[in-house]
This record gives sequence, structure tokens and C-alpha cells, in this order.
Amino acid sequence: MKVKRRLQTAVLLSALVGFVGNAMATGPQELFNFVRPMDAVQVTTQDADLPNRIGEPTPQGEVLRRVTFHPAEQPSLRLTPQNGSWDWSQQTQVSLRVQNAMDWALTLDVLIESTDGQRLSTRIALPAGPAQTLLIPLQAASPRDQGMRAGVPMPWTYKGQRLLLADTVSGALDLSKVSAVTLSMPQPKAAQHILISQFGVTDEQFATAAYAGIVDSYGQYARADWPGKVKNDEQLQQAVAQEQKQLHAWLAERPAQDKFAGWTGGQPFEASGFFRTEKRDGRWYLVTPEGHPFYSLGVNAVTTQQSATYVEGREAMFAGLPQPGEALAAYFGTSDSRSDTGANQGRAFASGRWFDFYKANLQRSYGQLDPAAWRTLSQDRLQAWGFNTLGNWSDPTFGGDTRMPFSIPLSIHGDYATISTGVDWWGAMPDPFDPRFAMATERAVAIASRDHRENPWLLGYFADNELAWAGPADDPNGRYALAYATLRLSTDVPAKRAFLKQLRDKYRNHNGLSRAWGIELPAWELMEDPGFQAPLPSAEFPAIEKDMQAFLRLYAATYFKTIADSLDWHAPNHLLLGGRFASSIPEAVNACAEFCDVLSFNFYTREPQHGYDFAALRQLDKPLMVTEFHFGSRDRGPFWGGVAEVYKEEERGPAYAHFLAKALEEPQIVGLHWFQYLDQPVTGRLLDGENGHLGLVGITDRPWDGFVKAVRKANLDVPKTLLETVSTPVPAVP
Repeated sequence: MKVKRRLQTAVLLSALVGFVGNAMATGPQELFNFVRPMDAVQVTTQDADLPNRIGEPTPQGEVLRRVTFHPAEQPSLRLTPQNGSWDWSQQTQVSLRVQNAMDWALTLDVLIESTDGQRLSTRIALPAGPAQTLLIPLQAASPRDQGMRAGVPMPWTYKGQRLLLADTVSGALDLSKVSAVTLSMPQPKAAQHILISQFGVTDEQFATAAYAGIVDSYGQYARADWPGKVKNDEQLQQAVAQEQKQLHAWLAERPAQDKFAGWTGGQPFEASGFFRTEKRDGRWYLVTPEGHPFYSLGVNAVTTQQSATYVEGREAMFAGLPQPGEALAAYFGTSDSRSDTGANQGRAFASGRWFDFYKANLQRSYGQLDPAAWRTLSQDRLQAWGFNTLGNWSDPTFGGDTRMPFSIPLSIHGDYATISTGVDWWGAMPDPFDPRFAMATERAVAIASRDHRENPWLLGYFADNELAWAGPADDPNGRYALAYATLRLSTDVPAKRAFLKQLRDKYRNHNGLSRAWGIELPAWELMEDPGFQAPLPSAEFPAIEKDMQAFLRLYAATYFKTIADSLDWHAPNHLLLGGRFASSIPEAVNACAEFCDVLSFNFYTREPQHGYDFAALRQLDKPLMVTEFHFGSRDRGPFWGGVAEVYKEEERGPAYAHFLAKALEEPQIVGLHWFQYLDQPVTGRLLDGENGHLGLVGITDRPWDGFVKAVRKANLDVPKTLLETVSTPVPAVP
């Protein structure tokens, strides 16, 4: 039922506030009070109401008024001035005293409008519990303004008040002519209630206070506590001794395996001296150099080189940085991570002085930072926990330890042409038709393979990582973004010349293309102009989509063939492990299957099957690795729960076990690699500000005990499952 009510109210002035429209007033200004309304502000509700005429007391002694949002598309409560508009040009935030009246968190949308049609919007996670003052910045805001992926947990207590600061606000506003503030709730399935009272504005700067002193001397979030949080150096040192006993026992319990961690309890395969793939009885396997089945259980970024965080310009966030001359001051450094990639767009604090809490904690724990000892401990841990592979971006010196199989990323960089699909998270797409791309590939492969040509411990090479094969839109503009973007370029871009040649070879002249695409193209040369906009696919002109697909097939085949040919020359004994797809298109996946030994995908989903159409993948009949997945939460310090987030730490282990179990159901999948070994810094890693609780190990070098035990149990069950499927090959018919 749609509910519409109008309530006339006036501004209630407190002793500390000015009046509506007084732009020069300072401090908090109360504009409206739901408990004691007067008649100068208009309230309109849609699919919502204020069921009681008076307020109701809370257990904390406040009096607030109930608002009920009924089941509807977007039930709302809208505040507007009775006359004219509000002048908030001297204000910094809107404030609203609000309490969630339910026993669960609610999602609240806030929209602020000005008379010229501009809008600011934010979405708030309103926690259950006592009332707080909601603060909404009056300009666009993001945790990137603070140099990180996710912002500090809310609410927080400041000067005795419980405050909830919206950290992500989008849009713009004419602050001198504010016309409305709307609270709404997206698609509630049943009636939901909040309690509200004072509504106003303030010129105070709360963002600085919200981020002050949030990191303690160990690199942990300072305003929360959790099991295992480190309070002193003695706690770290005691944990080291306890862990050594546990690791010794766990390492002794590993299943029977060859030296490359291939399982020896089943029917062996032919030994080739290097890792390879083989399909047996409908299931794909990785095979160790000694000829035993191997399911790659890996961990990404096993390294000490990704745990620093920028401190320059935001020193107030850190409560205990070392002073000059102190031993731990050795872990300061300087870098510059600024770039124009999507991962860094709009990020502040991306250069200057940094501090590495992880390395400092290693010195606190072990008395020194010894790289060889750290590698030994890390491999002890991984093997004790049931892992057998060092995944992408791990310390390259592991390759000389001859203890665990490892992989190498081919990071291809050069001055070749690139094409933007509109995502560009890690940069624009390389133009594989540019001869400089082939040269850059040759150089990258030669360097990467130089010391590993005959290394049997090398599982293989990854072509690249998460290239932007598709655009952001979930429509033909996104699906064919690479093709459309290519046609908009000038003909000095090799990819455009390749596309035009393909079209000319098919249609011969502009008249043939005009008829096929349903456009008026007076001359072929008009397609060569920069900015040419091809038509979108349509049922009436099916050739449009077919031509886009044909170009994408050519593009992807050229890309993967260039890499495969170079690897065949420099490293003929090692596997090409695919392109680590995140954004993908069928043409790229098919080309990867044609030229690579293994398909690889980064799946941040509850199950691998949710990440791609496995019916289509089965048709390709190619082994597949999930080269990134994780489950994070926000209750152990770092503010981001990762791409695949669970509600709390205790849910991460079951989520891991479920993902692995579903992967084992797919006969194509030959391995999974967890992202990543360590938690990211609370205030964001240098590369792009990511600050997730994703790790097996915290910033203090302490493993997350409950999670690790659940992971270990799931990993140790893998050989029990797979060895049952390794049967004697059926003899060939003579």
C-alpha cells in the first residue's frame, strides 16, 4: 500500500544554533526535531509513515520518533524547506540523530538535492544498537581520500558521542540552494523501523577525528579488540615457540607424496621431468615431474614486500611509529605509487614515506629479519597447512629453495599501443598487433625464464593478470567494448588497421559494409577517422555482432599466440598457465584454451561454478586453475572484507572448505590458489590502497588459528578424494 502524508513543522532552535539559511553561523545547527515539530519544514512520506504522534524513550534515556518503511520499491521520508531553500554554503555535514529499531543492520539511502538539479547521495549501513549521530559530508567523499580501499569502521565514539560518518558520498551540490533531504530504504521485504530526532548541519571537520590514531604500534586497528590481538612483544615471542611445536607435529602428518608434493598412493602417470597435464578417465590432472597426480593448492603473494603503507601526510593515523635512531626505524622507506590506472584513480596519499609494520613485527618476534629463515618458516607453514604451491607474486627467491613448486607471472611492459575498454583497473589493453608488443613479450619471457629453463620445480608461467577484455557495462557496450574502442581510434594504432583490414577483406568496399551494418557510409576513409562510432548489434543487422566477434577472436588469438610462441622458444618444458581472467569474453577464453596449457580464472564467488559458465568451459576440454579466490571479514583489523566477504572471522574457514569441495566436483579444475598469504595493512598497501583482512597470517606474523585449522582440514582431504579417481588407464585397442 502506498502511504503519503504531509507533516508541517518548524525549525526548533537550540541555545547553540543560529537559524535556517544563516550561512555565517558556526557549530551545529538544529534545523528540525521530529519529537517536537513546528510548522516551517515540510515532511513528505511515500510508502512510509510516522505512526506515533509523540516520541518514544530509548533504554539510554533519549526520546526519538519512529519511522516505518513499508514493503515497496523505495519507501522514503523527504524533508524540504517550507519556503525557498537552505543555504549551507558554510557547512560541511548534514547531521541526523538516528537509531536502528530492528535487531539487524539496515541499509539507509540518503539523497540531498539542490534547486539546480544537482544531487549528493550515499548508502549507509545502519547497525543495530543504540542511537548515533549520522554525519553526511556535503561534498563527494571516499575512503580513497584517506588513501585506502575501505574506510574506518563506523560508528565510533568521539568526545563521548557515538558518531556514524558516511565515508562514501557521490555527486555534487549547490550548497547555497539546498532543496531537499530524503531518507529511503531499498526494497524492504517487510516493515522496517528506525527512530529519529534532531536533523541539522554543522561546520565541524569530523573526518580528521575519525581517522586519528587508528593504527597501533604493531600495525593493528587500535579501536577494536579480538582473540589473539597483540598487546606486547612478549606475546609475540611466546607465540613463536608455541607455533614451532604445532608445525613440527603437523608436518609429520602429511600424506605420502613425492618430493614435488605429488600423491603417491594412486596409479602413477608417465614421468617427464617437468610438470605437465593429462586427462584420465574424464578428469584432468596436473602431473609432477616424477609422474604423480598433483592438485595445486597454492597461496598468492607469499612475500615480505607488500606490507608497507604510506605514512607521509597522514602521520596522525599512527599511534606508535618508531622515532629516529630506534632499531625499528630501519623499516621506513619512500616510494611513488601514483598512476592513472583505475586501481589508483582518485587515491590520496599514494607517494612519499612509508613504514613496514610486518617487517618490524618480524624483528620483534625473531630478533632479526632473516630472509632465508622467513622463507623456511613460510614453507613450513604452507606445507603443514596442506598447501603445495607458491602462487603468483610470491618472493622469487623461493625458486632456489627446491622445496615447493612455484609459478612466475609474465609482466609484459613496453611502449606499445594500448586500448581502453573503460575499466583499465590495471591499465589499458595491450595492442597485440603492435610489433613493439611482440618485442616486449620476448623481453619479458626471456628475463622470466633465464634462470629456470631446466628447473623442474617451476609449475609454469601466467600470461598476465586480469586484463580488461570487457567494459564495465552489462550490455553490448561492455561485451564488445574492446572492438568499439578500437574503431574509435586513429589508424596509427595497429589494432585499428587490423580491424579495418578484416572488414575490407570481407566487404570489399564501403557499400557492402553499409548494407550489412545498416548505416550510411559514403566512403571507406570515414571509418579511418578517429571517433568513428560503429552501430550496436541488432536483430535486423546480425552482421554487426558477427564482425565484432570476429575481430575479438583475431585480437585474442594474436595476443595469446604471441606469448605462447615466445614461451615455446625460451621455456619449452614449462606450462603456460593462462591469463588469470577476471573480466573476460568468450573469444579470449577460447583463444586461451587454444594456445595455453591451462585456463586460469580469478573467481571471487561462493563457488567456482558461480564465476563462469562451466557448461561452456567443459566444451573447451581444457584443465583449469582458479588462480585467485578468498573470503575476508572486517572483524580482525583491516577495514575491507575483500571481494568475497563473509560476516565474521568464524565463517571464513567453512567458506574455504565449501569452495574447495565444489571445485573438486569439476573434473576440469586442477588447482586453487588463495589470495593471499598476509593480511593487507590497515591503512592500505602501497600499490593501490587495498586494506583487506584476507590473509592466513596477520600483520603481526601470527596465523589466524581457527581459519588455518579449517583450511588445513579441507586441504588434507583433497588426496583422499582425488586418489579414488585415479584408476588404471584403459588399454588402447591395437
